[in-house]
Amino acid sequence: MKTKFNKHLPTIQSLFTLLFLLVGFLSHAQLKGGHILGAMGLQSGTQTPENTLSVYVPGYFYTASSLRNANGDKSIANPDLNMFITGVGATYVSDFKILGANYGATVLLAFASNRIQGNTVDSKSPFALTDTYIVPIQLGWHNKRADFVFSYQVYLPTGKFDIGASDNSGLGMFMNELSAGTTLFFNDKKTFHFSALASYEMNGRKKDTDIKTGDLLSIEGGLGKTFYAMNAEKTAPKGILNAGLIYYLQYKTTNDQIPVPVFGNIETTKDRIGGIGAEVNYFHIGSSTSAGFRWIAEVEAINRFQGNTFFLTLAHVFSLKKK
Repeated sequence: MKTKFNKHLPTIQSLFTLLFLLVGFLSHAQLKGGHILGAMGLQSGTQTPENTLSVYVPGYFYTASSLRNANGDKSIANPDLNMFITGVGATYVSDFKILGANYGATVLLAFASNRIQGNTVDSKSPFALTDTYIVPIQLGWHNKRADFVFSYQVYLPTGKFDIGASDNSGLGMFMNELSAGTTLFFNDKKTFHFSALASYEMNGRKKDTDIKTGDLLSIEGGLGKTFYAMNAEKTAPKGILNAGLIYYLQYKTTNDQIPVPVFGNIETTKDRIGGIGAEVNYFHIGSSTSAGFRWIAEVEAINRFQGNTFFLTLAHVFSLKKK
């Protein structure tokens, strides 16, 4: 009996060593949500005009310059991790009123490479279909000195996900999100403005697991100025230019739930990030097309990557007004 116990002792010790290493790793791990920071900037609290259909192609590029720990110090410098997302989306805004607001909806079919799942540098997923973004309800109000917007959005787990895989293109979970925001105008011509949009993401459990990403609060907006490019006769504008400073903040409001045998759920320091940058966008009235570019440098990261976000958007607006 004594011989059998000693025979299995190394195995038991190895098991507990593995578990302690796993706990040490998970204590620094953070799971990511579906909300893409940088997708909103100037006039983030303003809905597009009624009776329009906007078809757009986004280009999101994120490059991580460091991985920060719970104290905000660099745990990994130059992690050489880049993420890219693009796709095709459409936003429809009607003249149908709900509570005095215009009703709208959005859908985005997206593709991603190196989709960041957490704080691991081993994410090397190929360019593939990622999770689908749908806004079934968006309400927009327009007043003389302020616009308001409210929306409900959902992220569908259409991207590939297998627990432990390094080539996942999706997050493997349903995500529900509520957003509300405003754009404030400081003059009658609405050329000087400040905006803020708050979004709260509630995450489900990951596919075939009891792992659950904590809820996320994101705040995005900017302070900008609108300029009008006039035609040669100086009688009417031929284009509208917006430029200014933009920002984003994101806070994890509840802990990730990562079950570990023997030890139960592991609690971690909730991650957060801030970012500040610039945006310029131009709408050509004659062709009803627009192009926008955003750059945000991240600061004050806790338990997550810190880097730079670049966002390019090309769009064409179709007027649905009856002639």
